[in-house]
Amino acid sequence: MSDVLQLVEARLRTALGEPDARAAVTFVGTDRIEVLRFRDADVVRYATLGMADRPMTDPTAVVADPLRGPRAELVLTVRIGGAAVGPGLPVLDEVLRPLAVLAASPQVEGVVVAPGASLDLGGPLWPGAPFTSVLVAEPGGLVEDLELDQPMDPVRFLPLLPMTGNEAAWKRVHGAGALQDRWLRHGTDLRDPSRSGVPLAS
Repeated sequence: MSDVLQLVEARLRTALGEPDARAAVTFVGTDRIEVLRFRDADVVRYATLGMADRPMTDPTAVVADPLRGPRAELVLTVRIGGAAVGPGLPVLDEVLRPLAVLAASPQVEGVVVAPGASLDLGGPLWPGAPFTSVLVAEPGGLVEDLELDQPMDPVRFLPLLPMTGNEAAWKRVHGAGALQDRWLRHGTDLRDPSRSGVPLAS
């Protein structure tokens, strides 16, 4: 594990506690991506580890800078409970591979993942999930940015907010801020794995 990733894991442990499980996924032509699971009572958090090892590069750049550029890891928070509340942990753990795919996208597709962006999963976030994409939220709330030695950019820990298909389509038209305002206005529990889509009519 690189020095950067050791620092990233230490920051995750400081903020979220000790992980109770971890899994690794390797895609052809990419570095290894791990997903760590942290449990806190009825909340489970999944955090990627590996995305921040390289800076994300603007796809229009002629030459990729090996040091400079935004770095990030992804964090997904889900509330767990009984069958009446939503899927249990074994089902939710199926999110590991989709998260690793998203974390590898800067290497595979040359994209820069930033707050306000939509990331399409190409399928349910986990089996039976009503969510097929996620909204990248602003960092700094759950896990503080990790400063690295100059000239490297800090690592930002980006929360992922699951979106239904209708929410994702509405966000493309009206923007991330408008969708987040609507969630807030309706008191949407974005950690609820079985929530319905927010009302989108005016």
